Amino acid sequence: MEREQYERLAAVEDRMWWFGGLHANLLAACRAARGSGGTSVRPRVLDAGCGTGGFLTRLAASAADADAFGLELDAVACGVARAKSRCPVAVGTINALPFADQSFDVIVSADVLCHAGVEERAALAGLRRCLRPGGVLVLNLPAYRWLYSAHDVAVDNARRYDRKELLMLLADTGFSAVQARYWNFVLFPLMLLRRKLLRSDEAEVALLPAAVERLFAACLAFERGLVASGIRLPFGGSILATAVRT
Repeated sequence: MEREQYERLAAVEDRMWWFGGLHANLLAACRAARGSGGTSVRPRVLDAGCGTGGFLTRLAASAADADAFGLELDAVACGVARAKSRCPVAVGTINALPFADQSFDVIVSADVLCHAGVEERAALAGLRRCLRPGGVLVLNLPAYRWLYSAHDVAVDNARRYDRKELLMLLADTGFSAVQARYWNFVLFPLMLLRRKLLRSDEAEVALLPAAVERLFAACLAFERGLVASGIRLPFGGSILATAVRT
């Protein structure tokens, strides 16, 4: 991403409704991975593409009995992430992960595989290589190719995905027990309005008025309650996927 986008990210990721929902979903997926019994006594968890460290910080705070690590391409963002999370953060690319084989029990990668410059299959092969057998990959990615907009250009997204496509991609690259679901369902009509009808030419990485932030955060919390009760959301602006390294 361009320097301006990293600066925006660092300024809002601890407070903005969307990041709050994303981080809650990722943490729930990590807890489920550990609850499956497939991780070490003291798991090693990697945030691959940790940006300025928002999720890595929450991960480290919520899992004191695990070792959290970060990876980020941008050296300045790495420094911000290290300072914020107090976790080791390596400078490197997801296309060629600088870690030994079978280094991690869980790898999380949020909105990285979609970036321009990322080689999908090479990146997934590397993520699989760095997971130990039985380890879990957690991905978040933007949904629907037809929703591609100026926001994607601003944050360096080259691709968006649908659920079936992502399931097939993960299966084809050697993962098993692949699951994927949409989220950001309640607010999807507003997202569609802004990006395709109003055709805003700005990235959406910015705080909204406090009342709107609270309302949007409540919408995502409502969704998480639906998912927890066993309801699968039929569509949404993002896809959360998990897969096992066999």
